[in-house]
Amino acid sequence: MANIFDDRLRDFIKYIRNERQYSHHTAKAYEKDLTEFNRFIIEYYGDDILDYNSVDKLGIRHYLGKKFEEGASPRTVARRLASIKSFFKYLFQTNSIKKNPSIHVKTPKIGKKLPSFINDNIMDSLLSLPDRSNPKGLRDKAIMELFYATGIRLSELVDLNVGDINFSQNLIRVRGKGNKERLVPFGNTALTAIKDYGAKYGISFKSQDNQLPLFCSVIGKRISVRTIQNRINGYLTQVTVGERLGPHMLRHSFATAMIDHGADIRAVQEFLGHASLSSTQIYTHIKPEKIKEAFKKSHPHGS
Repeated sequence: MANIFDDRLRDFIKYIRNERQYSHHTAKAYEKDLTEFNRFIIEYYGDDILDYNSVDKLGIRHYLGKKFEEGASPRTVARRLASIKSFFKYLFQTNSIKKNPSIHVKTPKIGKKLPSFINDNIMDSLLSLPDRSNPKGLRDKAIMELFYATGIRLSELVDLNVGDINFSQNLIRVRGKGNKERLVPFGNTALTAIKDYGAKYGISFKSQDNQLPLFCSVIGKRISVRTIQNRINGYLTQVTVGERLGPHMLRHSFATAMIDHGADIRAVQEFLGHASLSSTQIYTHIKPEKIKEAFKKSHPHGS
């Protein structure tokens, strides 16, 4: 019986990877969520379950209720439900089920959290921490400068190749969610840091092989997500405290600094690679006085 469910799940993961071009990280998250859901429905329905046609909205709700009982947050439960909804939509579209029960299950309400960020003074201290007398320090310096200069995601930075850097125009080509490409400018401080790192690691930015990874480990392989997380967390703990430390804090700090210094929110949306403006608008809540100031300056009746 389990093979029926395993087969459908494997088909779905292939679909989102190959046709929808989801990232490896996202596909793994879907696979993890849905593998757990499969185990639940097999236990929940017992001998009464033959295939996914046997699953109804009550079964899905009981699964979500079980996650709440286990202490999962509304945000986590909502993510699990999003995986289930995507999966059942796929099953319905491929005629694997006659009805889609997930459309009748409401998503839990989630309160928006303000993103953590570092102010300008602390950021200057953070960026001065790497020891530039050794290769790892130069690499860390380049990585943090690029994060703060561009606001790109951790996965996007890891995927950067040598050919993605345009030194003459100070632009990088970034492959974001859904494999969408965008061009992001960066300043001379990040440019210098990247060149210093490349010189120490023996990376030729004029190489004919544009697919060489930009950021490498000490053995020359593409740097891992975990390595960057560990290195940056180590620096962050020296200048700030909190539960949400990590590379994403540099992305938030970039967006906050841009909004703080008067950048148009739609421009920041483009920088960050957000599909929806609502994802970017959270940064406008950090300092509402900036919005009031813009209103007073720009609106005819602002004063």
